[in-house]
Amino acid sequence: MKLLFVSEFTRFARSTYALRKYAEVGRALGHEVALFGEQQQDAPGIPFSVDVKRFDFAVFVVHIAADFPDLPYLARLLDGIPKDRRAVIDCGGKYNDTLRVEHDFNHLEKLDGHQGWEWVEGFEAISDRILQPTLNPLRPNVRPFLFYGFDPRSVARPHASAREAAAAWANQNGGSKEYDLVYVGNNWQRWTQVRRFLEQIAPIRGQLGRLALVGWDWAKRPDWDVQLGLHGADVDPELLRSMQVETREAIPFDQVTAFTSNARFTPVFHRPLFDHLGLVTNRTFETFCADTIPLLMLPEHMVDAIYGPDARPLAPGEEVAARVQDMLRRPERYWDAVLKTRAHLAAHHSYEQRFRELEQILRG
Repeated sequence: MKLLFVSEFTRFARSTYALRKYAEVGRALGHEVALFGEQQQDAPGIPFSVDVKRFDFAVFVVHIAADFPDLPYLARLLDGIPKDRRAVIDCGGKYNDTLRVEHDFNHLEKLDGHQGWEWVEGFEAISDRILQPTLNPLRPNVRPFLFYGFDPRSVARPHASAREAAAAWANQNGGSKEYDLVYVGNNWQRWTQVRRFLEQIAPIRGQLGRLALVGWDWAKRPDWDVQLGLHGADVDPELLRSMQVETREAIPFDQVTAFTSNARFTPVFHRPLFDHLGLVTNRTFETFCADTIPLLMLPEHMVDAIYGPDARPLAPGEEVAARVQDMLRRPERYWDAVLKTRAHLAAHHSYEQRFRELEQILRG
């Protein structure tokens, strides 16, 4: 099979990590996978092509309007690959009626200039096969396809046992780690979760070393968000200063696992809208590749459905401070949960399985 993905290439956001994994896995399984566009020199492991007629299928991976190519490239795609050989992966829940959860939303014309009906009609013009990375789509004509996955070969430090992992993790009282806690992700519709998390760990702040938020717009709320009145990139610099939280600029997709491996803990947050729709992201799975203990700040039903019951100790709920303290005292118990969850992800959510699922959907 020759498969062409269509999405805007960026090293700092969205689905680039997953697209590289599909290219790697597809090649290993004997397929050809490319991203539509001219070859990018800063895209390690991702082949590009504009020769659309060479490909059997096109899959549009859509987060924002820019993921659709401009003319004449879009016309070349639609002319070169028939509609029954195209699919759309709706990564942000835009193929739904307009939804708003807290300050989060799936449609807002003030941001992208497109109303909700335009997104729905646009997707339907591209393909009759519309997929969303959730187990429970709202629309009956949407097929669940999680898209993102786990690559056990990308685990930074594959420990043989929980005892070995805990001993390495706690080496010199954590002195081998640059940070005690980091979160890597851009500040868009995540501040409500991050604020609540920081408030929850405030009582034990003195027991933790360096904390960092890594990504765009954590140092201050950007002017465009203020001007549009969106509250999508809210942040409280005074709270960050009082908690001694460092902020750093975004890092490329191919450096995330190595960077988070420098921290003892890494929280996993989903946007409020994503929690409501059950949408997964790169970080849902990729975080378990890092040499860190993930803190699953997700709804309990999602933890069970995606990670399995062995991951429950990694989901602190409202008891974040107490759970982190217990992790510091008894790391082996939690590393046992990490290793068992990695095994579950490898068995049920590998990129090989995702690729075969996608092939089955496309071949119909």
